[in-house]
Amino acid sequence: MNTDPSFRRLHGRQVHLQPKGFFGKLVALLVGAGLLVLGLMFSVVIVAVAVVGGLAFWGWMWWKTRDLRRRMREQMDHPMQAPFGDVPASGGRVIEGEVIEVSAEVGTDSRR
Repeated sequence: MNTDPSFRRLHGRQVHLQPKGFFGKLVALLVGAGLLVLGLMFSVVIVAVAVVGGLAFWGWMWWKTRDLRRRMREQMDHPMQAPFGDVPASGGRVIEGEVIEVSAEVGTDSRR
């Protein structure tokens, strides 16, 4: 049995994995470079498809939400008035909260 790591068994036959001689190494170099170039070409295509798909999705979302954005801009420019023309003293700004009023008598309070 051969224990040299450059030999492997494939379908019962020994296969030499290391290229022999100058031309074998040259062919291995060319095949490796070709596979590297093919890999880079496919990666560029995959990235280009992803970018185009992302831009198409962004354009579709922009187109579908244009009416909503227009209505939101109009609402910001012309806010709704208070009912019956009443404008709070704060100028239309409402802050919700709880007020605790301590009465003159000790120990009693009323919550509003």
